[in-house]
Amino acid sequence: MNFNIDAQKNNTYDAIVIGSGISGGWAAKELTEKGLRVLMLERGRDVKHVSDYPTTMSSPWEMTHRGRLPLELAERVPIQGKTGYAVNEYGHHFFVKDDEQPYLQEKPFDWTRGYQVGGKSLMWARWVQRWNEDNFLENGREGIGVDWPIRYADVAPWYSYVEKFIGVAGNRDGIKSVPDGEFLPAFEMNCLEKHFQKTVKAKFPDRHFIMSRTANLSKPAAIHTALGRAACQSRNWCNRGCPYGAYFSTQSGTLPAAVKTGRLTLRPHSVVQSLIYDEQKGKATGVRVIDANTLESTEFYARIIFVNASTVNTTALLLNSTSSRFPNGFGNDSGALGHYLMDHNYRIRVSGIYEGKEFDDKFYFGRRPTGTYVPRFRNLYGDKQKDFVRGYAYACGGSRQGWDRGNGMEGFGADFKENISKPGIWTFGMTGMGEMLPHFDNKLELDHSKKDKYGLPTVKFDCQWRENEDKMVIDAIAQAQEMMTAAGIKVTAAFDNHQAPGLAIHEMGTARMGRDPKTSVLNGFNQVHACKNVFVTDGASMASSACQNPSLTYMALTARAAHHAVQEMKKKNL
Repeated sequence: MNFNIDAQKNNTYDAIVIGSGISGGWAAKELTEKGLRVLMLERGRDVKHVSDYPTTMSSPWEMTHRGRLPLELAERVPIQGKTGYAVNEYGHHFFVKDDEQPYLQEKPFDWTRGYQVGGKSLMWARWVQRWNEDNFLENGREGIGVDWPIRYADVAPWYSYVEKFIGVAGNRDGIKSVPDGEFLPAFEMNCLEKHFQKTVKAKFPDRHFIMSRTANLSKPAAIHTALGRAACQSRNWCNRGCPYGAYFSTQSGTLPAAVKTGRLTLRPHSVVQSLIYDEQKGKATGVRVIDANTLESTEFYARIIFVNASTVNTTALLLNSTSSRFPNGFGNDSGALGHYLMDHNYRIRVSGIYEGKEFDDKFYFGRRPTGTYVPRFRNLYGDKQKDFVRGYAYACGGSRQGWDRGNGMEGFGADFKENISKPGIWTFGMTGMGEMLPHFDNKLELDHSKKDKYGLPTVKFDCQWRENEDKMVIDAIAQAQEMMTAAGIKVTAAFDNHQAPGLAIHEMGTARMGRDPKTSVLNGFNQVHACKNVFVTDGASMASSACQNPSLTYMALTARAAHHAVQEMKKKNL
């Protein structure tokens, strides 16, 4: 008996999906539903829906440290802790410990990670704005980066396909810069936000103020309840894991759909070391995997491979997958792999208090799981800025101060307690969300002299904001103040927080799509130019960043690529 042949046969699947986050979950769902036997590899632990959300129903007084993270744990997450969620008792377990997962920074880059089944789909903010037609045209029109090999029309039907499945609460606002989609009923603005909306409409005719489109089930459809998902309870404890399945995650949506087919094999604790390339066949034939617990190595094989490890880890894996054919990294004939790293420019913060009194007797129901949104209005449809190209949007929110305003407030006794038991003043905040341009020198690479605990080279970042982003910040701060002042909101803070790239947690680029194999890594179906049976459909594939939250686009591209992959397999092209 030839044991090597038997081992390879037992470890062979139709498809391998690397990563189980937003895009990996979609790859597994689509490929299994189309009849393929799929192996999903996840480097982290398994997280079961509901049972592995330990704090999801916990009140502060039920927590050992009342929600705060003990100092000895907080000291271990100096980078993850910048998100806020990694330094509280409720959600820290979904984030890596920085001291266990080191990386190098020639320039600061805050790399946020969640190594578990579901990845960052358990922690994401769930905002799902579509890209528009211009977002796919601007690179080519302006000579920045490379022209996208696809257009909005190529992605639009896949946006609709994804939106129906994940469940998106939103309004059909008729705005060209953020096209309408397939929506469930929107969550409602509160009275201050409605007032701000009226002001923007009256005084800024080129701008809009809308509810953000969010992947929370305001009113589940049959496609959602069939998977056991239920309506959002407006708790806004989403970062703990949702036992109702009301927000979309791998656990609540794509994983149960894939499991239902009977064709998915999920293997957690599996760190993929490299892709296996067959020089004679000119194809990738499998992957080399390190068991995260035992450090033993195993090989798995498949006809197609979807790399969805998230932007940085996907790129690190490709860079580490060298061979005589690809000495500089898998598919890196162009030299673009690892370059053109982008994140969103979230440095803008403006906040204030509403000075009117007409809302003093008003409040709102529950804790809405999403905010409000000003879509991009700069350098679009006639507007032309002299200082910068592209544009920005704002995440916004109006609210009343609660009892926690008493923290640090002087006072004591019955009168003090009575005062803070009543709602406080109305406040309003705006966070600018700007586009970052692709630059060759914004990059990540591997440092082979410093290995991690699996013996793999560590990642090194060299990335910084450029003049275009800096000038965009100045304008965004000024425009936010102008809109808020017009609405009777007294600005109390307006600043650039100078946070490093990475903290928006929208890292993308580094294995970009393009028309020309000489300047890009992937083609218009997310296939590696030089090896068509390898697909990259996470953030690494992006040729530009736009300013919309990117996860919806990753999901749409993944569903589209999976459809193409199966069609090509049927034609025996893969």
